[in-house]
Amino acid sequence: MVRDGKLGIITDTHATPANVHDRIVYLGRLDRQRARFGFDTRAVGLDAGYATAGIAKGLEDRDILGVTGYRNPTPPRPGMMRKSKFAYDQSLDGYRCPEGQTLSYATTDRNGYRHYKSNPKVCRTCPLLASCTTNAKAQRTITRHVWATVRERTDAHRLTPWGKAIYKRRKETVERSFADAKQLHGHRYARFRSLWRVKVQCLLAATAQNIKKIAMALTKTKQPAPA
Repeated sequence: MVRDGKLGIITDTHATPANVHDRIVYLGRLDRQRARFGFDTRAVGLDAGYATAGIAKGLEDRDILGVTGYRNPTPPRPGMMRKSKFAYDQSLDGYRCPEGQTLSYATTDRNGYRHYKSNPKVCRTCPLLASCTTNAKAQRTITRHVWATVRERTDAHRLTPWGKAIYKRRKETVERSFADAKQLHGHRYARFRSLWRVKVQCLLAATAQNIKKIAMALTKTKQPAPA
């Protein structure tokens, strides 16, 4: 959902198939709202599900400051060392392991992740080998997205005073709207089959929520309802 900054009016709803996360279509829907309503979007607040390198790059390209919730990295197997124990050295374009070895760049996959690999000859005699990798070659691989630096800049926004204010505002508006849609407008479950019918359900719920918002605003300002 996209909401305006005053009444909290919902200006967009979009249903996706179950195997497509909302973040995949987010930038396209954002562009649609900016073009349709002429929004001068300076910053956006997003939950942790949108904390990706692709969205961070897309927002930065649009000169929009993104504030995203903290996304917990996928935990390793019990007893194994986290990626956070390896420090990225930009000057070397490599990762430094806790024992001081540099994992050098090896290749970039089709999803945009650069692979950094250790030297097996060094790893075989390392006292941390058992907790570092189970690879048969005794080699540790660390991946880093080509837009990781952009993602890190976006993540840093969350810790700034203005970033905290934006994210707080998101909790007060968007999350409240989601809760209202689930509790009062049937969004806890899809009521119909087919993507088209689910889209209709979303639009009807958003319309009902907007009508309530407008009615409440008119009541507070004591203005007559528009014809």
